[in-house]
Amino acid sequence: MKDGFVKAAAASPVIALGDCDANAGTVVRAIREADDKGVKVLVFPELTLTGVTCFDLTGHRVLLEGARRALLRVAEETAETDVLSFVGLPVILDGQVVSAAAAVCGGEVLGLVPKFGGTLSCAAWRLDRDHLVYVGADTLFTHAALPELKVGVELGEELDLPLSRAAAHAAAGATVIAQMASFAETVSSTDDAMLRIVADSRRLKCGLVLAAPGRGESTTDRVYSGLCLVAENGEILAQSEGADSCAVSEIDVQLLENLRLAAGTFGGSEEYSEVEFGADELSETALTRTFRRYPHLPATAEELPAYCRRQLDIQVNGLVRRMEYAHLDHCVVGISGGVDSTLCVMVCAMAVRKMGLPSKNVIACTMPCFGTSSRTKNNAVVVAERWGCDVRVIDISESVYQHFDDIGHAHDDYSVAFENAQARERTQVLMDIANKVNGLDVGTEDLSEFIDGWCTYNGDHTANYDVNLGLTKTQVRANVSYIASTTEDKELKAALYDVLDCPVTPELLPIHDDMIEQKSEEAVGSYSLQDFFTYCILSCGFTPSKTYRLAMLAYAGEYTREEMKRWLTSWCKRLFSQQFKRSCLMDGPAVMDFTVSPRTGFLMPSDAQAALFLKDLETI
Repeated sequence: MKDGFVKAAAASPVIALGDCDANAGTVVRAIREADDKGVKVLVFPELTLTGVTCFDLTGHRVLLEGARRALLRVAEETAETDVLSFVGLPVILDGQVVSAAAAVCGGEVLGLVPKFGGTLSCAAWRLDRDHLVYVGADTLFTHAALPELKVGVELGEELDLPLSRAAAHAAAGATVIAQMASFAETVSSTDDAMLRIVADSRRLKCGLVLAAPGRGESTTDRVYSGLCLVAENGEILAQSEGADSCAVSEIDVQLLENLRLAAGTFGGSEEYSEVEFGADELSETALTRTFRRYPHLPATAEELPAYCRRQLDIQVNGLVRRMEYAHLDHCVVGISGGVDSTLCVMVCAMAVRKMGLPSKNVIACTMPCFGTSSRTKNNAVVVAERWGCDVRVIDISESVYQHFDDIGHAHDDYSVAFENAQARERTQVLMDIANKVNGLDVGTEDLSEFIDGWCTYNGDHTANYDVNLGLTKTQVRANVSYIASTTEDKELKAALYDVLDCPVTPELLPIHDDMIEQKSEEAVGSYSLQDFFTYCILSCGFTPSKTYRLAMLAYAGEYTREEMKRWLTSWCKRLFSQQFKRSCLMDGPAVMDFTVSPRTGFLMPSDAQAALFLKDLETI
């Protein structure tokens, strides 16, 4: 369970209705099989040892005694395992027959959680002559070596209470909820359960493990499907349905704890008791779940168009509001032919159209200098012209040379001053044109470039308003690709796809034979990889070493271990060293929960040390 990954499973084996002895053997086999897979938390349906469709037979003395003996057998015959298993059975508490969940681990029955147990006063239940079992409705089962793993239990109709038990458990600190369901199969039961488990796990920032009764139940009036689900924070990780169904995946309880700490709305409860289970040392969890390379984009291609439309809508609305507030009627954009400025000029065109203004009110300036290639320049011009913008070509070479002379910088000295002078000259041109035309200088830099600081301070770093401020490079590319795929303008489509095909480049150093030679990703690493690091370390709160582990899985075969560590080390260093650029960012709309705005985003001092992050990387 290192790195917080807990292998959890929901199992709905085919039971023998009313035959507790047979069901004990079935449960024992299921627990042993789960243990062989490395499962640490296993959930069965309600009334596992009898079946939920025994009805009045459930309260008969014969079944009650049979269920007790069956539970004792389950505990004894799984003593060699360390799986926390939740097994359902009927028991007598306070003179009532109650459906309960028995928590079994390492040969012991650790506790009994009764359904609707708030009115019960019974504190113990006799398993046999030598064993009294703790009884508590408000109980969490906490792992000895992984305190982030706290498991609460829901049974049957408790899943549908308006004030759910799951919410109470989560508020008390439970990161995983065992849902021992009792519902029958209907035409909508699976969809309903999936909708609920997605919504609840997202809202409660928890893992949910649901097991519903299966094929061994009575079909007198209902049919039972054996639905099994494992979910984490709004995502279904595993699903199974049918005879002997079992869903297995890994829940990241460290992630859940980090999300709750960031939310600040979860805390402990004095009314809850905790029962400890598990070994004192953490073992390695073999990961079977997948990790997406592009966590800032939807999981499926079908969701992407609507997602991109939503992103564009946020960008356009933010820009329109800013222009209307400032009583401005022009946008001024520096276009380079890169993906960021390409998206920016199109967003500006959408914004002025929404304001009822002509597209010519977008002044698109291409400012060629020492490193500009004809390919990028031509793409920039074509895109802007096809959107109807006022395209201006302003060669800044002479003014930059004059600036070099003014500050005593040699024309063939290709140091950082050579590069930055061009970026700052371009910013001066854009700002001054904006002043001249009653316009807004709209910035093009994206979130990824602000994370790694790949921008010139007070150059492309600066604008009046930045519509890309809240988008990662992968999100920017997705928006450009979406527009390219939906436009009917063939010339625009071709230019946009060529923009996407070009390498990311600042084009600041002199070129030869009109070839793009300065490539950003050769200096700072793949932006796809950088965005993955940003998501893991800043959005999820993972350590660099855990991020490395997940990146090697997500990018399997694409990078060697040495390459991955090198790029992750570079990312960590730049995160700290470049914070001063993020401490004074301009306004711009966020498109997701995470941002680096110095007002509402991820905040850190400009002179913090990266030492602990780098030290963690040494453990790899």
